[in-house]
Amino acid sequence: MSTLAVCSKCSIQMQLREGEKSTRCTICHEVSIIAAPHCSTTTHLRYPPPATMIPPPTLHGQKRAVICGISYRGSPNELLGCINDARFMKYLLVKRFDFPASSVLMLTDEEIDPYRRPTKNNIRRAMHWLVKGCKAGDSLVFHFSGHGKQQRNYTGDEVDGYDETLCPLDHETKGMIVDDEINATLVNPLPHGVKLHAFIDACHSGTMLDLPYLCNMKRKGKYKWKDYRPKSGTWTGTSGGEVVSFSGCKDNQTATESDPSKMIRTGAMTSTFIKAVLRGHRATYGSILNSMRSEIHHMSNNETVDGRSSLLAMLRIGVNRQEPQLTASQPFDVYSRLFSL
Repeated sequence: MSTLAVCSKCSIQMQLREGEKSTRCTICHEVSIIAAPHCSTTTHLRYPPPATMIPPPTLHGQKRAVICGISYRGSPNELLGCINDARFMKYLLVKRFDFPASSVLMLTDEEIDPYRRPTKNNIRRAMHWLVKGCKAGDSLVFHFSGHGKQQRNYTGDEVDGYDETLCPLDHETKGMIVDDEINATLVNPLPHGVKLHAFIDACHSGTMLDLPYLCNMKRKGKYKWKDYRPKSGTWTGTSGGEVVSFSGCKDNQTATESDPSKMIRTGAMTSTFIKAVLRGHRATYGSILNSMRSEIHHMSNNETVDGRSSLLAMLRIGVNRQEPQLTASQPFDVYSRLFSL
C-alpha cells in the first residue's frame, strides 16, 4: 500500500512516508498539512510512476528539463565536478537555448529541500514529470552527471549481456536505476513531434537509454549507424517522437573528470560538450561528437577517473580511453543536421 496526498497549491499527487503529517511539493514548494491521507493499492506495472506529476503544459513548444548532479559527498566514491556540471548545463539551456528557468528541475545533493535531492525516488518522479503530457513541438532535456555501473542482463535484450545503470544518491540502500526503466519512462511513451535530448556523463553510459541505433564514429570522422535493436524483438524506440543521446563513454569504458589542478572541476563529457556547442555557430551533431572526442583525446595525463585514479595509470593497465557516444531512436545524417534544443 502507498500513501498519497494532494498538494494544496498545484494539486500534484505526492507520496508520503508512513506517519508524515506534512510534506513539501517538489514542483511548487508549497507545504501541505496532511489531515486525512488516503491509500491506494500499488499498481502491478513493471515501472509504475512514483506519483502523478504536474498537469500537462498548455503552451505549444514547451521546453523543460531535468538536470541531476550527484557528488556523493562524504562517501568513498565522492565526485567533485558533478554539481558544477549541473549548474553549467542549466546556464546553457537558459541562456543559449531559451529554456525558462522555472521549467528546469534541478536535483543535486547540495539541495536542502528533501524533494530536490537526487534520490532514486526523486529521479524517477522527475523523469515521469519530464514526459508527462508532452505534445508535438515540445523540447525536453534529461541530463545526469554522476556514477554509472553495469549489471548482468538475463533477458537477452543487451548486445553485451549487461544492463547499464545510473547510481542515485541512495543507490547503496535503494538500488540503481536500470536502463530498461529509463527507456520505458523517457523513450517509449514519447509521441510524434516531441524531441528529447539526453546527456549522460557517467561511466558505462554508452547505451544508457537503450536506444535502437548507435553512431559508430571512426577516428577520421567516418560513421555508420549500428543497429542495437534487441534480437528478442522488444521495441526500444519511441511512439513517434525523436530521441538523441550524448553519453560520456562506451558501455565498457569509464568516464573522467577534469584536471584536478583546475580551480573548477567538471565532468569531461559535459565540459567538452558545452565548449563544442558554444564554439560552433552552426554546429552539427557530428561536429559536436568529433570535437568532444578530440578534446578528451588531448587531455592532460593527470586527469582523474571518477575522482580517484589517473587516466594515464588506467591506460597503462589497458583500460580504453573514454570515447563519447551518440545514440538515437532513428538514424540520421549527423553532418547535415544542425544541433538544436
